[in-house]
Amino acid sequence: QVQLVESGGGLVQAGGSLRLSCAASGRTFGAYAMGWFRQAPGKEREFVATISRSGQSTYYTGSVKGRFTISRDNAKNTVYLQMNSLKPEDTAVYYCAADYTILTPTSPGDYDYWGQGTQVTVSS
Repeated sequence: QVQLVESGGGLVQAGGSLRLSCAASGRTFGAYAMGWFRQAPGKEREFVATISRSGQSTYYTGSVKGRFTISRDNAKNTVYLQMNSLKPEDTAVYYCAADYTILTPTSPGDYDYWGQGTQVTVSS
Protein backbone atom coordinates (compact mmCIF):
# COMPACT_ATOMS: atom_id res chain seq x y z
CA GLN A 1 0.00 0.00 0.00
CA VAL A 2 1.28 3.47 -0.94
CA GLN A 3 -0.18 6.74 0.27
CA LEU A 4 0.54 9.90 -1.68
CA VAL A 5 0.18 13.49 -0.50
CA GLU A 6 0.62 16.41 -2.90
CA SER A 7 1.54 19.96 -1.91
CA GLY A 8 2.75 23.16 -3.49
CA GLY A 9 -0.27 24.24 -5.47
CA GLY A 10 -1.59 27.78 -5.45
CA LEU A 11 -2.42 30.88 -7.42
CA VAL A 12 0.21 32.32 -9.74
CA GLN A 13 0.28 34.83 -12.57
CA ALA A 14 0.93 33.74 -16.12
CA GLY A 15 4.65 33.36 -16.71
CA GLY A 16 5.27 32.42 -13.11
CA SER A 17 6.52 29.21 -11.53
CA LEU A 18 5.41 26.64 -8.99
CA ARG A 19 6.96 23.46 -7.66
CA LEU A 20 4.67 20.64 -6.71
CA SER A 21 5.77 17.93 -4.32
CA CYS A 22 4.32 14.49 -3.71
CA ALA A 23 5.37 12.65 -0.58
CA ALA A 24 4.90 8.88 -0.51
CA SER A 25 4.58 6.54 2.44
CA GLY A 26 6.18 3.12 2.59
CA ARG A 27 9.66 1.69 2.14
CA THR A 28 9.32 0.66 -1.51
CA PHE A 29 9.02 4.07 -3.16
CA GLY A 30 11.94 3.23 -5.43
CA ALA A 31 9.99 0.33 -6.93
CA TYR A 32 7.33 2.61 -8.40
CA ALA A 33 7.22 4.73 -11.51
CA MET A 34 5.65 8.06 -10.62
CA GLY A 35 3.40 10.23 -12.71
CA TRP A 36 1.73 13.62 -12.62
CA PHE A 37 -1.72 14.12 -14.09
CA ARG A 38 -4.10 17.06 -14.13
CA GLN A 39 -7.82 17.59 -14.46
CA ALA A 40 -9.50 20.86 -15.38
CA PRO A 41 -13.20 21.47 -14.70
CA GLY A 42 -15.38 19.62 -17.19
CA LYS A 43 -12.43 17.78 -18.71
CA GLU A 44 -10.97 14.32 -18.40
CA ARG A 45 -7.87 13.65 -16.35
CA GLU A 46 -4.83 14.01 -18.59
CA PHE A 47 -1.23 12.87 -18.43
CA VAL A 48 1.42 15.49 -17.68
CA ALA A 49 4.71 13.73 -16.92
CA THR A 50 6.18 10.46 -15.71
CA ILE A 51 9.50 9.32 -14.29
CA SER A 52 10.93 5.84 -14.02
CA ARG A 53 11.69 4.18 -10.70
CA SER A 54 15.39 5.07 -10.99
CA GLY A 55 14.74 8.57 -12.27
CA GLN A 56 16.75 7.96 -15.43
CA SER A 57 13.78 8.06 -17.80
CA THR A 58 11.20 10.81 -18.07
CA TYR A 59 8.41 11.57 -20.49
CA TYR A 60 6.17 14.61 -20.92
CA THR A 61 3.02 15.52 -22.75
CA GLY A 62 3.75 17.90 -25.58
CA SER A 63 2.06 20.95 -24.12
CA VAL A 64 4.40 21.07 -21.10
CA LYS A 65 7.64 19.91 -22.69
CA GLY A 66 10.38 22.46 -22.09
CA ARG A 67 8.39 24.17 -19.32
CA PHE A 68 7.84 21.41 -16.74
CA THR A 69 10.44 19.12 -15.16
CA ILE A 70 9.68 15.97 -13.20
CA SER A 71 12.24 14.65 -10.74
CA ARG A 72 12.39 12.37 -7.75
CA ASP A 73 14.41 11.84 -4.60
CA ASN A 74 14.11 8.19 -3.59
CA ALA A 75 15.88 8.83 -0.29
CA LYS A 76 13.09 11.27 0.63
CA ASN A 77 10.25 9.28 -0.95
CA THR A 78 9.27 12.36 -2.90
CA VAL A 79 8.54 13.25 -6.51
CA TYR A 80 8.51 16.82 -7.76
CA LEU A 81 7.05 18.75 -10.66
CA GLN A 82 8.78 22.05 -11.40
CA MET A 83 6.46 24.18 -13.50
CA ASN A 84 7.85 27.25 -15.25
CA SER A 85 6.35 29.71 -17.73
CA LEU A 86 2.89 28.81 -16.53
CA LYS A 87 -0.09 29.57 -18.72
CA PRO A 88 -3.78 29.98 -17.87
CA GLU A 89 -4.48 26.69 -19.66
CA ASP A 90 -2.32 24.92 -17.05
CA THR A 91 -5.03 25.65 -14.47
CA ALA A 92 -6.23 22.33 -13.03
CA VAL A 93 -6.12 20.02 -10.06
CA TYR A 94 -2.79 18.20 -10.23
CA TYR A 95 -2.51 14.62 -9.03
CA CYS A 96 0.50 12.40 -8.47
CA ALA A 97 0.24 8.66 -8.97
CA ALA A 98 2.35 5.55 -8.45
CA ASP A 99 2.64 2.45 -10.63
CA TYR A 100 4.59 -0.70 -9.71
CA THR A 101 6.50 -1.02 -12.98
CA ILE A 102 9.88 -0.53 -14.63
CA LEU A 103 8.18 1.35 -17.44
CA THR A 104 7.02 4.99 -17.71
CA PRO A 105 3.27 4.68 -18.22
CA THR A 106 1.13 7.55 -19.46
CA SER A 107 -2.41 6.22 -19.03
CA PRO A 108 -4.30 6.93 -15.80
CA GLY A 109 -5.54 3.34 -15.83
CA ASP A 110 -2.00 2.03 -15.46
CA TYR A 111 -1.50 3.64 -12.08
CA ASP A 112 -2.27 1.87 -8.83
CA TYR A 113 -2.24 4.66 -6.26
CA TRP A 114 -3.32 8.30 -6.35
CA GLY A 115 -3.00 11.36 -4.18
CA GLN A 116 -5.86 13.69 -3.30
CA GLY A 117 -4.74 16.44 -5.67
CA THR A 118 -3.56 20.03 -5.34
CA GLN A 119 -5.11 23.02 -7.10
CA VAL A 120 -3.02 25.11 -9.49
CA THR A 121 -4.59 28.32 -10.77
CA VAL A 122 -2.82 30.51 -13.32
CA SER A 123 -4.25 33.98 -13.83
CA SER A 124 -3.86 35.91 -17.05
